[in-house]
Amino acid sequence: MKTSMRALLGATALSLLATGGFAETLTIATVNNGDMIRMQKLTDDFTAKNPGIDVEWVTLEENVLRQRVTTDVATKGGQYDVMTIGTYEVPIWGKQGWLVSLNDLPASYDVDDLLPAIRGGLTVDGELYASPFYGESSMVMYRKDLMEKAGLEMPDAPTWTFIADAARKMTDKANEVYGICLRGKAGWGENMAFLTATANSFGASWFDMEWKPQFDGPEWKETLNFYVNLMNDAGPPGAANNGFNENLSLFQTGKCGMWIDATVAASFVSNPKDSTVADQVGYALAPDNGLGKRGNWLWAWSLAIPAGTQKADSAKKFVEWATSKDYLALVAANEGWANVPPGTRTSLYENPEYQKVPFAKMTLDSINSADPTNPTVNPVPYVGVQFVAIPEFQGIATSVGQQFSAALAGTTSVDDALANAQALAVREMTKAGYIK
Repeated sequence: MKTSMRALLGATALSLLATGGFAETLTIATVNNGDMIRMQKLTDDFTAKNPGIDVEWVTLEENVLRQRVTTDVATKGGQYDVMTIGTYEVPIWGKQGWLVSLNDLPASYDVDDLLPAIRGGLTVDGELYASPFYGESSMVMYRKDLMEKAGLEMPDAPTWTFIADAARKMTDKANEVYGICLRGKAGWGENMAFLTATANSFGASWFDMEWKPQFDGPEWKETLNFYVNLMNDAGPPGAANNGFNENLSLFQTGKCGMWIDATVAASFVSNPKDSTVADQVGYALAPDNGLGKRGNWLWAWSLAIPAGTQKADSAKKFVEWATSKDYLALVAANEGWANVPPGTRTSLYENPEYQKVPFAKMTLDSINSADPTNPTVNPVPYVGVQFVAIPEFQGIATSVGQQFSAALAGTTSVDDALANAQALAVREMTKAGYIK
């Protein structure tokens, strides 16, 4: 009788597992952008291939996501089993022991297929601590019809002078058409990502070789004045509240002549299902100022497993699924090659079908032109293009971003914003022991 009862209980347990009754649930924190939302819609493919694993999504606005996952990973709270983090966090958190190594992903994953620039940013002392869901740089996306109407032709490699002139000529405020849309929303990964990359091309830097902040220098003043004046003349109203998603919406609805932002946006602005101007979009490299540096960044939104999880094995299965060659093929089958997550795998750019995508080559060229080990005109003691790879940067840059957003909104002057940025950066870098 006991044997029969054990057999019955065992059969019942297996049955429940097969139907999800005893399924292990992965909680995944991610950002609310189009590629991540698309991944959520395709999750049934993962659960079908991995019976016994369910997925629960926590989808957050970019700044909120960063705050919550930082708190969770630092305390080993275990709230999330997989988290979406970027090229800034991975090396810092990997060194702290906050992330699970992914060096044991199966050979079929083909880690050597990852683009070297992207893989390098996610590796610490030979350990891969995150797998890239998509990689990006930044570039100019523009309306070919409005450029032609203004009597101009976009170069493949424009200067900031050309961009500013074109933006003002393309602006038609009476019809709610604005020559340029740029990030203004405060945040180290929002307006400061754009402004830091832009400042690099103006000869500015966050710190000199002694880690002294440089916001009191002429290069930052030129950068911020250029940005504020351009946005006042040719940008949309309320630009200080606009981040990636807001500018994407403006561009898709025909209200932006140009948008300089993440290369990953190209699939969204060129998709006729979502974009009213899809057939008029052109692409160019991020601008320069003749100093040898373009205003483009290097980033990868990646999937990592926090050390606080109790479900590392299942989490690895999800990371492997979502960042694999098979996932790219799955998206292509459902949405077309133009909509696969870009910028992660060499094989994608060798694929003849993907090579037909109009922005594919420009995206790869933009990624390859960014150099995080040599990001500025003058030597600096840090790595990172649109960020500085030190733990203190996140807090300092968020505060600086608030100052610069206020300057764009007109609630403070450029000079005061820079003075406040300098004072707070000096204070925090002194407190952290970088300067005395």
